Amino acid sequence: MNLKSLLARPFANYIYNKTKKSMHTALGDQDEIFKMLLKTGKTTIFGKDHGLEGVNDHAAYRQAVPIRDYEQLKPYINQVKEGKQNVLWKGRPIYFAKTSGTTSGVKYIPITKDSIPNHINTARNALLCYIGETGKSAFTNGKMIFLSGSPELERIGDIPTGRLSGIVNHHIPGYLRANQLPSYETNCIEDWETKLDRIVAETIQKDMTLISGIPPWMQMYFDRITEKTGKKVSEIFPNFSLMVQGGVNFDPYKARIFESIGKKIDTVELFPASEGFFAFQDSQEAEGLLLNTNSGIFFEFVPAGEIFAENPTRLTLKDVKIGENYAMIINSNAGLWGYNLGDTVKFVSTDPYRLIVSGRIKHFISAFGEHVIGEEVEYALLKAAEEEGVAVTEFTVAPMIQQGEGKSYHEWFIEFENEPADISVFMLKVDDNLRKKNVYYDDLISGNILQKLQLRRIRKNGFIDYMKSVGKLGGQNKVPRLSNDRVIADQLQAFLE
Repeated sequence: MNLKSLLARPFANYIYNKTKKSMHTALGDQDEIFKMLLKTGKTTIFGKDHGLEGVNDHAAYRQAVPIRDYEQLKPYINQVKEGKQNVLWKGRPIYFAKTSGTTSGVKYIPITKDSIPNHINTARNALLCYIGETGKSAFTNGKMIFLSGSPELERIGDIPTGRLSGIVNHHIPGYLRANQLPSYETNCIEDWETKLDRIVAETIQKDMTLISGIPPWMQMYFDRITEKTGKKVSEIFPNFSLMVQGGVNFDPYKARIFESIGKKIDTVELFPASEGFFAFQDSQEAEGLLLNTNSGIFFEFVPAGEIFAENPTRLTLKDVKIGENYAMIINSNAGLWGYNLGDTVKFVSTDPYRLIVSGRIKHFISAFGEHVIGEEVEYALLKAAEEEGVAVTEFTVAPMIQQGEGKSYHEWFIEFENEPADISVFMLKVDDNLRKKNVYYDDLISGNILQKLQLRRIRKNGFIDYMKSVGKLGGQNKVPRLSNDRVIADQLQAFLE
């Protein structure tokens, strides 16, 4: 056994046992974080504007601090950019994480000295919990690839600014640096396809043991490896044993990725964002991701159907229920207060608090009152694909609104790895699955308000070419599962078979 692998085990066991203990103190930890946030927050410009000095409990906090999205928080961010101190949190942020917003353009999310450990330590703890639970540490001996954004940083208001994955790259521990690929120079390449070719060149002869990234971009890496060698990934990297992924639901990509690898391997799922690292898969056996309840973030949960209401219900962790769909609201030591993350989650356990990410608030279809969400379309498609032996590369869904009774429908754009034997049978199964999952959609079909779904085949690599055409190929970008308008659907017309 390699020395690094041997040394990893005691630390992994320590973190794993510490994580297990924290499962039983989640509510107390959340209370302590809430008090800590208020203590620091009341001294800031934001805190004074919102009267945090007089807030002592969650009921008062709800009255003092409304739910906000980035656009509503932007005036405070602009003050930070102008050089002001103690705006959202004490002092000034040590970084801005730059991320793309759907309505706000580029967003600049503060990362503070107090919040950076949330990003760094949670990623570390996910891997250590994997070692602690399974005893498998051999992957630490080989090379590890992190498919991430460029680590090059610019300055906004004298604050180092870049993609979160690039920022985190600067904080990788020294003992992992020797194992890390690709090289810094390759990581700095902005063009994704050029970068991908360089990554392949740098890794193809190496002993790769861990590969991490967003599933669609890992798939591109695997495809490029196979194109160059004619072999499965596991033949090129026989010691590749662990895949770390996040950013999108893994299930739609799982079958094809394991096919590309040539075998099933262990995976660890993460739930990170520029705003914080919220949850991670702590167990290979249990369903869901363990909520990060003791890492500087106080969580609130709003029933998803109320998120756009004037006075939505705001629950703390002790009040959540299994199986309910919630919009996640965060309050953090990065200076985010009542911040609507935009993600919806569903708890699969409350002892401990484990959840799944069920979708995005803005990614839904309700053109006819059906309010179909990402979790539902993924279920409908994957169930049919499994029954029909079909592999799906990528997909998205949009409404097609036409005049007249029974004329409108949901339009599904799907790129198949292998197509169904009978496309009409496959379409019917997907539609029936969605009807079983969403009663409102079922009523609209039954009432002849909507036609059954229509399917459009996207040509091979069509979604990659589409992402390239809109400047979103690679990095942390992903195709939305649903849209309530026709913007993406109309652009995809150029990529049909």
